[in-house]
Amino acid sequence: MERSNHTVTEFILVGFTTDPVMQLVLFVVFLSMYSLTLLANATLMVLICNDSRLHTPMYFFIGNLSFLDLWYSSVYTPKILVTCISEDKSISFAGCLAQFFFSAGLAYSECYLLAAMAYDRYMAISKPLLYSQAMSLKLCAFLVASSYLGGFINSSIITKRTFALNFCSGNVIDDFFCDLLPLVKLACGRKDGYQIILYFLLASNVITPTVFILSSYLFIIATIMRIRSTQGRLKAFSTCSSHLVSVTLYYGSILYIYSRPRSSYSLDRDKIVSTFYTVVFPMLNPMIYSLRNKDVKEALNKLIK
Repeated sequence: MERSNHTVTEFILVGFTTDPVMQLVLFVVFLSMYSLTLLANATLMVLICNDSRLHTPMYFFIGNLSFLDLWYSSVYTPKILVTCISEDKSISFAGCLAQFFFSAGLAYSECYLLAAMAYDRYMAISKPLLYSQAMSLKLCAFLVASSYLGGFINSSIITKRTFALNFCSGNVIDDFFCDLLPLVKLACGRKDGYQIILYFLLASNVITPTVFILSSYLFIIATIMRIRSTQGRLKAFSTCSSHLVSVTLYYGSILYIYSRPRSSYSLDRDKIVSTFYTVVFPMLNPMIYSLRNKDVKEALNKLIK
């Protein structure tokens, strides 16, 4: 850490473009998306807290996912808005470290939380008679707390190892936030040990939850196939369709960026994908879980009236 601190005191975020007109357009776009993200996630959290019909394990997890997405988006978007309208594109070494720490911690936490939600759907469909007892409030709170704990422990490890690198190739980050790959690109020296840590964290925070989610859905599909009526099958599948869409979009974008060989990295292309899971996805999540949800619509109508 000491060597890095003496070498680099701040970083320069290149962002998306240097064209002033496009920067203004992007400012309006990101401001609109961020406002919608705050409104949608906050509204969903209020509905879940206020309506007794939504006091179930499934909505407990959805409410926590909304809180996480609201926090997650706030790590990136305010800085993006500043860099779009300001000539100063710099971010301090400490600011970059903090952004990296919270972004990694929240991203890992969301991976674990989505896995916990898959377990919840498995219990609801495969063992409906035991669901209320099995998914107690104590267990749900434990799963959420464990998601955050596991996410931020792993974030501490990768943050410490990343910012202990010697950034001798400059301080210009070809991205809109302090992300892993652009930072590693600035580092020099032997990084073999770092790569091992990186692959371990990828396996423990992304691959393992992915395997767990796939296994849960294999059991869910097997249970649904045993249901005789077509209507019963559709009803059972509809209870986990929103979660399945959410998992596919989130894990798909993360795996695309971080599980490829280094020879195929393209920072310009990765910026677009990174925008999706850092800015777009937190905005889409509350819509995914509410647009086709009858209970949420009724709770919203009740709140409006």
